[in-house]
Amino acid sequence: MGRFPPPPALPGTPRRHVLAAGTLLYRVHSARRAATAFNPVPAHCLYGGGRFDGTRCDPYGYLYAGLTVEAAICETLLRSVPFEASDRPRLLPRRTVRGRRVSVLRLAREVRVVPLVSGRDLAAVGQDSWLVQAEAAEYPFTRDWGHWIRAGAGPDAQGFLWPSKREPADRALVLFGDRCADGTLVNADVPPVDLDTPRGTGWLNAVLEGYLAAVPPESGAA
Repeated sequence: MGRFPPPPALPGTPRRHVLAAGTLLYRVHSARRAATAFNPVPAHCLYGGGRFDGTRCDPYGYLYAGLTVEAAICETLLRSVPFEASDRPRLLPRRTVRGRRVSVLRLAREVRVVPLVSGRDLAAVGQDSWLVQAEAAEYPFTRDWGHWIRAGAGPDAQGFLWPSKREPADRALVLFGDRCADGTLVNADVPPVDLDTPRGTGWLNAVLEGYLAAVPPESGAA
């Protein structure tokens, strides 16, 4: 499903899920960007980019995060890292962690997002699990649907929430910069982790162990 344009109007009424003030969010991001900063660069309408990025067709800043650190790491780092016919861990190329950091954020005020979790949630926007499970090659389609849902849901919809594809027990989310007032996100009182340092790589590998994945040591860089 999904490789067709959205209908003229939403077939249902998208629900709202309230993320309360004080909720912690976990973000994997470039160390060059502040942890609370939204990505201001529009993705190309047809190539590259993320699942629900802003584009020139609907320009908005966007910030992806997880409700758990595992969701944030799996969504960001385990994309396109398949299992092989082996009992050895999946190896992530070191370039995937170079210049990246894990930060913990806190919501300073409540945020209302559109849940894309249950079958009813997805039916309300004319979709099924394809929307939140599609692989990167289909992200131009999911972005187009995301823009359409954003427009139909109304300006109080400040983001989307969905089950993490790589950690289905947890939730991933995107927040829209044009609908989140300044100061909505603040840094939590937790030091960030720079993933391309020996300490950071060791910390990351402890998380990845349960997913049968690892970043090799620097001498084995891919």
